[in-house]
Amino acid sequence: MKLSTRGRYGLRFMLDLAQHYSEGPIFLKDIAQRQGISEKYLWQLIHPLKATGLINSTRGAHGGYLLAKAPGQITLKEIMQVVEGSLALVDCVDNASICSRADTCITRDVWQEATQGMLQALEALTLESMVKRQTEKEGKTK
Repeated sequence: MKLSTRGRYGLRFMLDLAQHYSEGPIFLKDIAQRQGISEKYLWQLIHPLKATGLINSTRGAHGGYLLAKAPGQITLKEIMQVVEGSLALVDCVDNASICSRADTCITRDVWQEATQGMLQALEALTLESMVKRQTEKEGKTK
């Protein structure tokens, strides 16, 4: 399974907000520049993240975007589900009714287990833990 650009960029956007959490609202152009992502692309991510209560925005000279909750309260699972949609490895994991073999299919069981493992891993990671890991990684390369 490969994550889409939307998922990868969505996480980078949220990680940037977490890294600058104490600074208040952050301009989109600053995030775009730091992350090497076009503002136009980031605009596409803002609506679903705002609609689900993960980010807030403020207008005006000191406006911008900020996390709606503390970085330790936002999991990677939440972010990825918002920007990617279902994280199931195959469609029948979410909807057994689409396959007549679902009740007897051992491969569906394997995909369910793999999906559950991935979801548990993403649930265990918060933006706060990602900021810490990023800081440690940057410290090792200097």
